[in-house]
Amino acid sequence: MAPKQAVTVNLAIDGVRETLAAFRSLPKDANDQLRERSRKLAEIVAERAKAAGQAEGKQAALVARTVRARRDRVPVVQAGGTRRLGRHRAPAFGLLFASEFGMNQRSGWYASQRYRRSTGMQYEPHTGQEGLWFFPTVEAAQPMINREWNAAADEIVRAFAGGA
Repeated sequence: MAPKQAVTVNLAIDGVRETLAAFRSLPKDANDQLRERSRKLAEIVAERAKAAGQAEGKQAALVARTVRARRDRVPVVQAGGTRRLGRHRAPAFGLLFASEFGMNQRSGWYASQRYRRSTGMQYEPHTGQEGLWFFPTVEAAQPMINREWNAAADEIVRAFAGGA
């Protein structure tokens, strides 16, 4: 079986280690509730990333279909994978990085001799470490995720610790 080729982004949260450590002493239902609330928060970010990908361009729109929320105790968003996308069946993982960070050369079918004199480019120009749609969207959601996840965790701890 081929290895998973997806980018998984765990969203940064203040005090996450201490909070998760406190959840270890709570019943399994508390962790299940935290997983569900985290997935709902990750779905918000995933939907925003999908919309940003749709607005970015053709390649990003193809990859945006692979963006999804994962169920975990902290919000997790995943994109890419081994699925082949588009008319030319490009792998989602490679297309993710090309659509996110751009490229200064041609690749795949567009790199053939037939297109040598073409002035068009397959992707946006390479941006270095600054992303175009996926990572900026996730980073923009960080303050909201941090605030909402901590509020949800506090609420669940109070309910299960008898302080509700």
